[in-house]
Amino acid sequence: MKNTVFTGAATAIVTPLTEDGIDYEQFGRLIDWQIECGIDAIVTVGTTGEGSTLSDEEHREAIRFTVERVAGRVPVIAGTGSNDTAYAIELTKYACEVGADAMLLVTPYYNKATQRGLIESFRLIADASTKPCILYNVPSRTGCNLTPESASQLADHPNIVGIKEASGNISQIAELARLVGDRMDIYSGNDDQIVPILSLGGKGVISVLSNIMPGQTSDMCKKYMSGDTAGALKLQLELLPLIDALFCEVNPIPVKAAVSAMGYCENYVRLPLTTMEPEKEKKLLALMKEQGLI
Repeated sequence: MKNTVFTGAATAIVTPLTEDGIDYEQFGRLIDWQIECGIDAIVTVGTTGEGSTLSDEEHREAIRFTVERVAGRVPVIAGTGSNDTAYAIELTKYACEVGADAMLLVTPYYNKATQRGLIESFRLIADASTKPCILYNVPSRTGCNLTPESASQLADHPNIVGIKEASGNISQIAELARLVGDRMDIYSGNDDQIVPILSLGGKGVISVLSNIMPGQTSDMCKKYMSGDTAGALKLQLELLPLIDALFCEVNPIPVKAAVSAMGYCENYVRLPLTTMEPEKEKKLLALMKEQGLI
């Protein structure tokens, strides 16, 4: 097995935004709080971080800022994937230069690449990286699915060390574990499947939930890995209503509202995303109150 980037829970962190751009003061506070609460890694400017609507300058500055603010306390994983392979290569090179510990490479969106195209693209990006790369399979958002067979071919690349699986297809993930489990770390990309994927040999989760519950999300993984599978399952099931509420509208709309309610950012998302519908937000906030978060 290659070197593991992290074990446990990594937060796919929101990017605090205002009409004027990134709010770095709030971003820094959020990062510090996450680490103080025991999160195991930070994923910056991924899907939850609205990387797709950040300018190139903002995207790069957010990576640099995250690396500097974290200051080695936990691994920083930079979202550097793109539907433009050449741009992904340049962004990956930059993230390596400024000290990110690993890259998160989403499958190209909109293009709907073939499996051959996915394999060739990921290999080229990984060739350009001096740091480990974690693939990100989320077909509901990108329009293409990285199959276990393709992941198996990519697992031979020395820089490709893991995969964030957010297909939601537990049978596919089981096949992935069978084919690459001894060559590539598997992380849950869905908060409602943390324990099921850990049971298949997964190393943890890249989480949306942990934006508001970093300690508890990390604890769920730690309980499972220490042998307290019943305790981990209890946490997983108890948090399902809140997890469902965080995904009742497209991510990161609900989690932005949730983090805002906790005082760590403005409830602002960039178009084409819009803020949460009032009735759904009311339900989310009620569930947060039940958990003592607000």
